[in-house]
Amino acid sequence: MGGMTDAAQWPPPAGAPEGDHARPRVAPVAPVAPVSWTPTAGPAGPPPPQGWTPPPKPGLIPLRPLGFGTLLGAPFAVLRRSPRTTLGVALLVQGLGSLLALVLYGAVALLAVGRITQAEVADRDAVASGSLAIVVLAALIPLAVTLATGALVQGVVVLEVSRAVLGERPTLRALLRRLRGRFWALVGWTVLQGVGVLVLVLAAAALSVPLFLLGTQDAGASAVVGGILVLVLAGLAATAVGVWLATKLALVPSLLVLERLPLRRAVARSWRLVTGGFWRTFGALALMAVIIQAAGQVVSTPFSLLIPIGGALVAPTDPNAQVVASIVVALLSVAVGLVVGAVGTVLQSAVTGLVYLDRRIRREGFDLVLMRYVEERAAGRESADPFPAPERTAP
Repeated sequence: MGGMTDAAQWPPPAGAPEGDHARPRVAPVAPVAPVSWTPTAGPAGPPPPQGWTPPPKPGLIPLRPLGFGTLLGAPFAVLRRSPRTTLGVALLVQGLGSLLALVLYGAVALLAVGRITQAEVADRDAVASGSLAIVVLAALIPLAVTLATGALVQGVVVLEVSRAVLGERPTLRALLRRLRGRFWALVGWTVLQGVGVLVLVLAAAALSVPLFLLGTQDAGASAVVGGILVLVLAGLAATAVGVWLATKLALVPSLLVLERLPLRRAVARSWRLVTGGFWRTFGALALMAVIIQAAGQVVSTPFSLLIPIGGALVAPTDPNAQVVASIVVALLSVAVGLVVGAVGTVLQSAVTGLVYLDRRIRREGFDLVLMRYVEERAAGRESADPFPAPERTAP
């Protein structure tokens, strides 16, 4: 068998001519096995999803509507990111302002006391009354200094927040250059806020004064009790109105500085931007105020407790050392209070600026404007400041 030839292995088909066996036979090509296919474990599913791309974050916050946690957390990031142009400015301005107010008020008080001591005995009562009036009016000096320093710090912090959102780190000189021409508008708005609070207080008191007068004239306890109840209710109503107005107009400083609007238009635009987001705006501002107040109490309470007993604890048998220790503790308390106040001013101003950005993003699609500005800056093209509102938003 092993000696069979190919011709023997492949006999001619039936009916072939006899001579065909003399022709060389070619073996057919062996069939090729099909390519193996391994079935999948299940039916073919949809194509894999394209990955989610987070919104761009060129700086302080992502350019999208801000969550409540971002509104409360970003102000602390501002402190960490730019301590010199925020906390440093607040400490310097408020510290110098407090010192200036103390010196001026002290000088006026000393002059008033000097007038009383140098006056004739017959005229001393009249001079004392006039000097007292001067001292009372001089109390407006610290108030005026506080308003001016607060307006300056608020403007600088709002500008810092606006540039940090774009990924910029401007110098203090650049921030002050942008604030030029807006400082007195901020001071004027702060004065108007104080006048508004005074009007609400006087209105609440005016409702109860007639009942108090009636009670004192007729010696009727019911009228006095009624006056107290009216005063309490009027005070609560005035507080509610004040909180409502303060929330609706909370964005005015940001509008004055960033959009450079006149005061009347800034008030109208703040009212419009907060519409539809009142409780969100109120919640962010109120919660930040509560956080600042609680932190201030935690930090300042130990010093308040140490002031009366610090001297006795340090030197229980030495009166002079007790006085020195008490003065040192008091100065430390003032310094800590100044730092806490500066931090609180920065945080409150920063959250106000962030609420302004959030309201514009939600109502006007402002995140797209900021993205376009960042892209053009990255491409090396000049672009206008994105913050001034378009003319169509003007009232």
